[in-house]
Amino acid sequence: MFSVEVRDRIMIAHSLPDPFFGPAQNMHGATFVVDVAFFRETMTAQNVVVDIGAALDILNKTLKPLAYQNLDALPEFKGKLTTTEFLCKHIFDAIAKAARGGALGKDGQGLAKIRVTLSETDLARAAYEGPIGA
Repeated sequence: MFSVEVRDRIMIAHSLPDPFFGPAQNMHGATFVVDVAFFRETMTAQNVVVDIGAALDILNKTLKPLAYQNLDALPEFKGKLTTTEFLCKHIFDAIAKAARGGALGKDGQGLAKIRVTLSETDLARAAYEGPIGA
């Protein structure tokens, strides 16, 4: 399986109000390095997985509404624990939807799956991987 991966960064603030999270229950900031890998069985006629410029653009547009935001204050996250794993799936869903909608051009239609990885530090990261769906 072939893959292409693009990267961006995002800074957010949030709290994780559950005793499980210890000191992270309180408001804190996080800077994530966000990697998105696009996979396909065979390359396109141009011998690529997907247009890297289009992939970078879709990632930037997906992250922009979250950048420099307090996630606790965003209506779509009300009552949710916005863990790193949760944010991986949120970003995955938005990118998969955009890919299905043609934001990656014709090449995006042949993708088999996408993986979103958020790195909190050089020591810890989480990911969500799945098919882009129909």
